[in-house]
Amino acid sequence: MAPTTDRLALRLGALFALFAIILGALAGHKGDRFLYDYLQRQDRLDVWHTALTYQWLHALALLAVGQGRSARRGTVICWLLGTVLFSGSLYILALDPAQKWAGPLTPLGGLFLIFGWAWLWLNLIRKNGS
Repeated sequence: MAPTTDRLALRLGALFALFAIILGALAGHKGDRFLYDYLQRQDRLDVWHTALTYQWLHALALLAVGQGRSARRGTVICWLLGTVLFSGSLYILALDPAQKWAGPLTPLGGLFLIFGWAWLWLNLIRKNGS
């Protein structure tokens, strides 16, 4: 049996939050962690933090939508694709800027995030009748 959209949103939100904690911890300790030192030497720590920020925001948004018992599949799917493409491509580029193929995925992911928020907004307008 497939999970309801609400349960899917909760599961994805929890998964995104789990990995945001792990990825943040891996790059969050100055001097005693390889990843932090590497990202700082490559001047890519800001890219990593941008990816983490967007991942966290959408993890929390998915958890909130899933708790509201009114998650819309379109919103959840757009946020899933958007977070994976946007944050994922930034993680790849932070680790290896030579991976040029990942560059176009960032704005594509951003569009999916925007579409997800627009989808949610339109559904809220329709649901509330105003």
